[in-house]
Amino acid sequence: MNTIPAQSVAAVDYDRYARLYVAARTGDRIAQRTLIEELTEPLWRVARRAGVDPESAADVVQTAWLRLWRTKDGLEKPRALTKWLYTTVSREAWNVARRERREVASDPLDIKEPIVEGIEDGFVRDDEREAVRRAFLAQDEKCRALLAYVAAFPRPDYDVISEELGMKRGSIGPTRGRCLDKMRKTLLDDPSWGAGEERYADGT
Repeated sequence: MNTIPAQSVAAVDYDRYARLYVAARTGDRIAQRTLIEELTEPLWRVARRAGVDPESAADVVQTAWLRLWRTKDGLEKPRALTKWLYTTVSREAWNVARRERREVASDPLDIKEPIVEGIEDGFVRDDEREAVRRAFLAQDEKCRALLAYVAAFPRPDYDVISEELGMKRGSIGPTRGRCLDKMRKTLLDDPSWGAGEERYADGT
């Protein structure tokens, strides 16, 4: 049986993945393998950005795939496949990350690097990561959750974020902006953060 050809599009092709999923549910092994090959790496990155190590991230992704294939009646809406996978991986990875953090030392800075990966990319070079980690941890729980979740997705799905974080969809963008502003101010107040406001003035 021939699988469905890939589409040359930059964004996620929800319809194509839906067709592949339906085909896989009917026993098309090529369709199943195509889904796994194309989506496993981005799902792994989502898990990593929740703060788990590479091995745990791989386990989280494998768990998500197993849950998907073991769902007796399949997904009610095949077009929601990628949303279901990203949500499942994100939720499971956060649970694993929380368990791991409870087991490490009580130092609040003893936090796995990927938690601010994606957030810090727009701010810093490698030698400034510690300041960003402090600034991130200084924010309230709502801001930390939102910034970490948004950083996990190249094109964040606000419907998923709304469901996961219990926020109104229309408030996500403005709240994200306010959280980033607060994080910038925290960084500027940190003596170790370069030359403070001057670094923003000259664009470095």
